[in-house]
Parts: sequence; C-alpha cells; structure tokens
Amino acid sequence: MGAFVRAMLLVVVTSLVTAYVVLAFYPRVAEVVFPALATVAPTEIAGPAAMPTAASTATSLPATAPQPAALLPAPTLVPFVPLTYEEEVVTRVYRESGPGVVNITTTAFGYDYFLQPVPQQGTGSGFMIDKQGNILTNNHVVEQADELEVTLADKTKVPAEVVGRDPSNDLAVIRIDVPQEKLYPVKLGDSGVLQVGQMAIAIGNPFGLERTVTTGVVSSLGRTLRAENGRMMAGIIQTDAAINPGNSGGPLLNSRGEVIGINTAIFSPSGGSVGVGFAIPVNTARRLAPELIAKGRASHAWIGVSGVDLSPQMAKALNIPNTEGILVAQVVRGGPGERAGLKAGTRVVRVGNQRVPVGGDIITAVDDRPIKVMDDLTLYLDGERRPGDVVRLSILRDERVQTLQIALGERPADG
Repeated sequence: MGAFVRAMLLVVVTSLVTAYVVLAFYPRVAEVVFPALATVAPTEIAGPAAMPTAASTATSLPATAPQPAALLPAPTLVPFVPLTYEEEVVTRVYRESGPGVVNITTTAFGYDYFLQPVPQQGTGSGFMIDKQGNILTNNHVVEQADELEVTLADKTKVPAEVVGRDPSNDLAVIRIDVPQEKLYPVKLGDSGVLQVGQMAIAIGNPFGLERTVTTGVVSSLGRTLRAENGRMMAGIIQTDAAINPGNSGGPLLNSRGEVIGINTAIFSPSGGSVGVGFAIPVNTARRLAPELIAKGRASHAWIGVSGVDLSPQMAKALNIPNTEGILVAQVVRGGPGERAGLKAGTRVVRVGNQRVPVGGDIITAVDDRPIKVMDDLTLYLDGERRPGDVVRLSILRDERVQTLQIALGERPADG
C-alpha cells in the first residue's frame, strides 16, 4: 500500500512540474493544453516538490530566464475572385484555338563575298484550316523561303511545303505531313458581319515568342492596303490588338473563337505595335484558299487595260468634261478589253511633269459604280467579279458616254 501511495505521489508531482514549466516558458501553448491552469500564477501550483518562500513568490522567473519566442501569425486566406467575363472569353478562345496556331520558320539562302551560301532565317505565324495538314498564312511570310519549318503546339518541328500563293491578297497555303491527332483546324467565321468595337483576339508568334495572345477591338472596317506587288487589297480590318513582327499570318479571332481575319501588317514609326494593326478579312481567304490548294494560285478577273488616273488639273488642261476616271493608255492585244472594242490612247502629251495618253477612251464606271482611279477598278474586279463574268463598262469617247459589255478574262500571273 505504501508503494502505491508513493507511485501516485510521484505522478502528481511530475504533472505539477510539467504544468509549471509549460506555464512559465510556453504560455501560448499552455492556453491550449491546460486552459484551466492558464490563468493561475506559476508559484501557486508549485506543489510539494518545491515549496516557495516569500522571496521566491515575489519573483516567479529568474532574471536570466529566456523569453518565450513569438509565434508566427496565421496565414491570411485570400478569397477566390472569379474571372471577369472578358477574361473567361480570352482564356477559352486561347485554350480552344491556340493548339491550331503554328510558328513558321523560313530559311532563305544568300551568298557571301566568296559565293558561299549564307542562310537567313525569319519567322511568322499560321493556322490550320483542315485535317489534311493545310495551313493558312501570309504570302510575304513564305515568298522568299527556300526551306520551311513548322513548330506545333506540342513543340514538334516538321518540314512544310508551299501549296499555293496569291501575292495580290498576301495569302498563302502551306502543308505539313503529321498524324491526324496533331491537327487542330481553327474555325472560320464571317468577316461580312463584323462591327466596329467588337472584341478582337490575336494569337501568333511575335519576335518568335510562340503562341502569344493579345486582345483589343475591331477599330475600323473597309480599309485598303497595298500588297507588296502593288495591288490594292480591299475590306481590310483595322484592330488595336497588339500585332508585332512575327504575328504575320496568324489569326485574328472573335469572342466565339472564330477566325475573322489574317494578321498581315502594322502601321508603326518604331517597328513595334502602336495599336494600329491590319488583317485580311477571312471571307477573302474563304474564297481564295480552295483555289490555292487545288491549283497553286488564285484566279483574278481581268479586262486587259492599263491607264492613267484623271485629275481635275489634267482634265482642265486637256479640255475634258469629266474630272475623274481612267485615261486608257494601253489595251492588251487579244484581251477582253480589245475584244469588246475598248480603245487606247493614240498619242502622248505632257501635262506639267506627267506624260498623258490622249485620244483613247476614258473609263468612268463599271456596273454603274463610279470609277475615280485605277485602284477602284482593280478592287471591284478582284473582290466582286470572277473570270467569265460579264460587266458593263461606261466610257467617255469623243465626249459621248457609251457602254461596253465585257466578258472578263483571267489575269495572267504577271499581270
């Protein structure tokens, strides 16, 4: 019985000593482990193992006792903030359409002073349009290339070949040979229903930075832009979505992830984006891509004439009643214009510093649409007519208005 009492006494003393140590040196822990004792002074629970004297009760801790370390504050939980509507749209479009955008690396070989070949590389963008491996891009991206390499979304690099090009609309189709599971065609939209102010999302490879996304709006519609071969392109989309070198050939998408344009150029004094970018309308690509794939080139309607834009100063000097139109300078032999009876100028006179053909017809309208300059005629024929169509050409001949019916031909490749 005595042994049992001594054992119980030892347990009690040990518990009291432990409680004292915890309360003295770890008060914050004591509040959790011994909540009932947390408000009791350490000297009040010393127990039989250490009966404090009056002096010891005045000072509960030695002067040299270590101070308890401060506990770290609990982490602050930041509440989840859902994405805005615009953020959700952009992330969804990027997730769904991004895999179909590719990086195009071009290699052209020049020659140094010792006639040794020197490779020169460039980069551009493109996007898949079908499950046959066809990729739409800009003509100026691939025009001078001797070799093409395409980098897919999974970093796979594969060679590519040019299928067809249309310099007049700065479009080209290239093709890769990869398994079907690596092909992600991007949906094509309708650029004919675009409105100024709607969302525009560009995905491309600016400066070689693959699959970069930028956002903006459709800033304007119906712009004209001159292609590298001098032809005018109509219906150009203007956007403030950042477009930089390397974005050329990449898609401009709407909020549904549909392609509305093919990014092609920027206006920039510095060479970088200043918020004025241009894209070829996707409806132009819809019309021309099948031809590029089928026969390697696009067909363009053609009358077979060249001319000089009539100006008010020129009209006054030549005593011509009209102040706008095209002075026909040359009619291609055997072409649609000659077959319809169109007449070229018979002599050349000087008006100021310009040599002007006179004595021929002056084109004033086509299908009742006024023609002010040669670009007006080219834009109408390229955008709204096909080879084989018949148009009504209004002309001024010998100061009399006449109408000619012309069956359009196909413009030669170098025409």
